[in-house]
Amino acid sequence: MTQRIEYNKVAPEAFRAMFGLESYLRKTELEHSLLHLIKFRVSQINGCAYCLDMHSKDARAGGETEQRLYCLPAWRETSFYTDRERAALEWAEHLTLISDTKEVPDELYERARKQFGEKELVDLSLAVVAINGWNRLSIAFAAEAGTYEVPAAAKHTTGE
Repeated sequence: MTQRIEYNKVAPEAFRAMFGLESYLRKTELEHSLLHLIKFRVSQINGCAYCLDMHSKDARAGGETEQRLYCLPAWRETSFYTDRERAALEWAEHLTLISDTKEVPDELYERARKQFGEKELVDLSLAVVAINGWNRLSIAFAAEAGTYEVPAAAKHTTGE
């Protein structure tokens, strides 16, 4: 599929603003490995090939295992994820599909709050908002999957 619009070049100010949110999220207390899982899982739900390619590469460069990435759609049926990761995945899935329910049930909120402080839960929600936005841009404008390369600094940390 040919990319329709290079949105980062057409609207560079907007791209910088979205990247600013990503920069903020990297500085939060949320684990980078958790953010990688969230980005990958939300991209699976949304069917964003470009983002799946990117976030699988970034997660692997960050030390994530193939087993956990492959089993992510079935995270509820495995023992590969921590309670904190499970709470984050459930939260991210629900926010991504919020149009189905139009609410966040109290029980889900309570499960998330057992694992995340107030600021962490806001930051986690912002991470979900951000990846949903990136997914929608990449899908709408047919960003070409397979073109993303892990930054050299990330490769260096894993010895690649």
